[in-house]
Amino acid sequence: IQAVITKSEELINRIQQDQTKRTKIKVDEVLSINIFNKDQGQSTTGLNGQFVHFQLLIDCLLRMKSSTQERNDLIHLCKEEYKGNPHELSIINDFEKTYTSSQVIWWYTRQTFLYRLLNKALRVQNIDLIYLFRFFIRDLHRQLLQYQCASSIRVYRGQLMFQDELQILKDSIGQYISINSFLSTSLNRELALVFSRNSDQCEKVLFEIDANAQYDYEKPFANISSHSHFPDECEVLFMLGSIFRLVDIHCNEDSLWIIHMTLSSENDHDLKPILEHMKNQHSPDETDLLSFGHVLRNMGKF
Repeated sequence: IQAVITKSEELINRIQQDQTKRTKIKVDEVLSINIFNKDQGQSTTGLNGQFVHFQLLIDCLLRMKSSTQERNDLIHLCKEEYKGNPHELSIINDFEKTYTSSQVIWWYTRQTFLYRLLNKALRVQNIDLIYLFRFFIRDLHRQLLQYQCASSIRVYRGQLMFQDELQILKDSIGQYISINSFLSTSLNRELALVFSRNSDQCEKVLFEIDANAQYDYEKPFANISSHSHFPDECEVLFMLGSIFRLVDIHCNEDSLWIIHMTLSSENDHDLKPILEHMKNQHSPDETDLLSFGHVLRNMGKF
């Protein structure tokens, strides 16, 4: 029970406020991950294959040649998706008229059609939709590179997780995981804990993530507070496909599971050989639709 409210208008306002907080902190989303088991060596089958091929998919999208048509294609799909929703259609029209690449972080954190559609596509691996978002993903990547954190940080993310999801992570301590989405975290531990409440079905989880700014990361991370739609949030955003090493998982006295991870570089000695081998099978230059198709074929997507 969060509150006892007797007036309908106050109840509606409270629900809207709670939903806004829940969306901003993003603790109720399933965290889509791939696991790389270093004990399997350079195998590209099974889970290791999913891990590597998703990294190649991102690399391919980032190197695809830009065109004006790609934005028009996404806007057309969004208008069809939100047909009959005047509020979202108004925002889509605003995006169509005013969007520039320098505003990509502001648009992403605005929590509208862009955020919802992109993260759903990444979560369920909707390749068609991910492909339509390629210009937006590239713009976010460039902005995170531009505002890359210059000093080492520790950030937090509160999460509710099903027991089987948590068990998979417990069984993967010492291994690498890649996050199949842009990962939103906070410099403020208390803020990250806001929605890590008790649940009969889920476990309360707090990710503690250390990122060393001295390392060379292909997947950047940045404090986006001054560029966000919510400038008061202490938000650090990690690039889609960021790779982390699971260091430790333990439960504290408050029945909160603490998951400690460190950001890893693709140059890590356990990852570098296999990722370089896979990348060498593709052109290092700009990629095209044919190159994208080759990656999808290797992923078993068609």
